[in-house]
Amino acid sequence: MSVFESLNDTSNKAVDVGEQYYKKTQEYYKLKIFQQLAMVMGRFCKIALIGGLFFISLIIMAVAGILALGRLMENTILACLVIGLFFLILGGLVYRFRTKIDNFIVQKLSTDFFE
Repeated sequence: MSVFESLNDTSNKAVDVGEQYYKKTQEYYKLKIFQQLAMVMGRFCKIALIGGLFFISLIIMAVAGILALGRLMENTILACLVIGLFFLILGGLVYRFRTKIDNFIVQKLSTDFFE
């Protein structure tokens, strides 16, 4: 009977080790998910703050550029058209290189995600 008791003891220990491994793996994935969420939320907040400030400054600079160009050209409407055309060209360039921008973002995120 001692062989059966030894087998029972060994199988109980194996079950305990398996349960411990499962719990530790579960804790690890919870921490990894928390880390990824914290990084994403941190980046999102930074992008929102920096992007918002950049957008406000871009609007103010565009208005100042329109006023300065309007005085120089003595035609404010034409100055608005020139600044609008500048932003249209800038948007076209961003649209043209959108795949490179996407690839850059995926490369940066993949290094953080798969560490």
